[in-house]
Amino acid sequence: MRIAIIENTAVTHHGQVGVALHERAALVDQFRPFAGQSLPFGPHDHDALIVFGGEQSARDDAAHPYLGHLADLMGKFHAADKPVLGICLGAQLLARAFGAENRLGGSPEFGWTEITLTEQGRTDPVLSRAGDQFRAFQWHSDTFTLPQGAALLATGPVPQQAFRLGRATYGMQFHFEANRAMVADWTRRFPEGCERMQPGWAKHHADQAAQHGAAADAAGLKLARAWLDLV
Repeated sequence: MRIAIIENTAVTHHGQVGVALHERAALVDQFRPFAGQSLPFGPHDHDALIVFGGEQSARDDAAHPYLGHLADLMGKFHAADKPVLGICLGAQLLARAFGAENRLGGSPEFGWTEITLTEQGRTDPVLSRAGDQFRAFQWHSDTFTLPQGAALLATGPVPQQAFRLGRATYGMQFHFEANRAMVADWTRRFPEGCERMQPGWAKHHADQAAQHGAAADAAGLKLARAWLDLV
């Protein structure tokens, strides 16, 4: 399989998604449009599309003119029945692609939070693999409304946590790819940002990782493997 990966920030870890891709010996083409690299023209050369997170909002077209084109690309992969996975900003862009509202600010979540599957989520071929409830790492302030026709698969303190369109197009607000090593690196690299999101994070990070990290890592890898099963 050949997967197109879109990175939206200079520090983009693939985490548990990367582990699952290596397990499948997947061929990966990485695109960094935030740095001026062109996006794929369409879905013809790839079997699936993954869009990772970033610090920009899904409507930050003035600073990042490529965002609208990326949302359109996600729609093209969906129309071709090729699996799409949007994580955090990627989920917000997917919602944009299908006419939903992006709600900027006012919905901050940070740290390992509890995710609860809906009735539809409990029968979903991807989300159900992680169990009815699990924890995943969060770092965002924006949210979105549910696109028309989408199945809401998971909720949390911010209601829209995961949705599916059609067979294999998934938006996941939470960073299920973020394993303990990733979170530790974010904590080192971005101390001010972490402190803004959760005062005292540096002091409590190790305890939180010990309490929730292993289970979150396991759930994240299950989700990554299950999504790749659809490719």
